[in-house]
Amino acid sequence: MRTHPVLGRMRGGAVVLALLLGACAAIPRPDMVVTDRAPPYDAWARVLQRSVDDRGRVDFHALARERADLDRFVAWIYDNGPGNRPELFAARAQVLAFHINAYNALAMHKVIETGIPETLAGLRKISFFALGKVQVGGVAVSLYDYENLVIRPLGDARVHFALNCMSVGCPRLPREVFRPETLDRQLDREARLFFDDERHARFDPARGVLHLSQISEFYPEDFLAAAPSLLAYVNRYRTVAVPAHARIEFIPYDWTVNRAPPR
Repeated sequence: MRTHPVLGRMRGGAVVLALLLGACAAIPRPDMVVTDRAPPYDAWARVLQRSVDDRGRVDFHALARERADLDRFVAWIYDNGPGNRPELFAARAQVLAFHINAYNALAMHKVIETGIPETLAGLRKISFFALGKVQVGGVAVSLYDYENLVIRPLGDARVHFALNCMSVGCPRLPREVFRPETLDRQLDREARLFFDDERHARFDPARGVLHLSQISEFYPEDFLAAAPSLLAYVNRYRTVAVPAHARIEFIPYDWTVNRAPPR
């Protein structure tokens, strides 16, 4: 059985140490009154425009000083979602767009709440993704379970090019909201950008090797549900197709927090 990239093998000593470090403490809801009936995507849009650069890096320190818009969106997520407000999410695209934006905002918020760490690797990975809880629509959930039990079962492998845990190894974080009315086009665009970016996919013709982001190794079943092979899925979105004989070698995932340089 393949070991999951986030949890790894949670041996007793590691779990005990994580507990001693306070890993199980829930990330609190922002202390503010939010009266928006629908998701306040306007607030999330301002966060992305103000705090994310063209390379998808986040100015966490500036955001921590001016976080009202992020807190407003996260507070709405804590209290509302498709589970307890189904009347707001009648279409599948509304559900999927909400969950993508919510995951990204919760991860961004959690980086700030945990002190803007340098990396999410090691024990911090367990703390950040598996033990510390956030909340979606009144239900406490870890980021790990949110991705694997809520978002992935919606059945669109392209979410892996839109979900962002704020690490360098993640796909680029776009400076715009994923919106239901444009979601299909946005997900296609992010898949193309991902597989055309040499940080995530580069072909070595001399060796016949495609160096591919470990995201593809983490979730092969999602991609193989949409294509006959991993290479066929990659070529669906690459501008220049990789030869069918290419071997795949995975690029080690970089868990460094994807911070923008100081302005």
